[in-house]
Amino acid sequence: MHVKGKVALVTGASRGIGRATALLLAERGAEVIVNFVNNANAAEDTVRAIHEHGGRAVAWPADVRQVDDVERMVRHIDEQWGRLDILVSNAAMPFTMKSLDDMTWQEFQQKLNDELQAAFLMTKAVIPLMARHHAGRIVYVGSGLSKHTAPRMAAHGTAKAALTQFARYVATEYGPLGITANVVSPGLVRTEATAFQSPTFLEHVAQTTPLGRVAEPIDVARVIAMYVSDDSGFVTGTYIPVNGGAAME
Repeated sequence: MHVKGKVALVTGASRGIGRATALLLAERGAEVIVNFVNNANAAEDTVRAIHEHGGRAVAWPADVRQVDDVERMVRHIDEQWGRLDILVSNAAMPFTMKSLDDMTWQEFQQKLNDELQAAFLMTKAVIPLMARHHAGRIVYVGSGLSKHTAPRMAAHGTAKAALTQFARYVATEYGPLGITANVVSPGLVRTEATAFQSPTFLEHVAQTTPLGRVAEPIDVARVIAMYVSDDSGFVTGTYIPVNGGAAME
């Protein structure tokens, strides 16, 4: 499932799932734009790792919630490559872990706004480049909490559920232009963002998961790579859980 010669933009690619995805797509032949917002050193480290393995990549700073940043980044891609074949919308948005009793509407609303604004702005910006060649692959990184629940995760889960539905509308409206849109929904993944979880909790997750371990970023990256390859050209508007069987749907 190579993507040789494709141009791919991975948002939030300085660490975790985004980094693993950027590395894998570059390994399979794509030229990768490594988007980041704050951690320039980590983004450059991702680019350096790609170069060391013979791949091609550049880092580009942009807050994907800001229209000016998004337009500047996509304009650069257009000027540099004249095309964009793949968008992986992965940038993580901060959110408040609280019960509904303790959460304010502003805290809840902020997560909804950040998640959907990032997806909306990125989608609107890249569609013209993809439509120019009547081909494109968009993958949104969702969450298993869009269909299941966990304590203090209402804002995150609700925002990701909205993202999943948004992807279906993108698939419907832009399918005639040769563009697919799909969602990868991880369960718990061992990343910097989940480093606060205790070893006891991680062991519990592993023991209650049929495949017997906690996911690593590469597990999610491989599913994303499947979605953006030519082998998945007739797959759109779908949702794949990546959780080792912890929640079967």
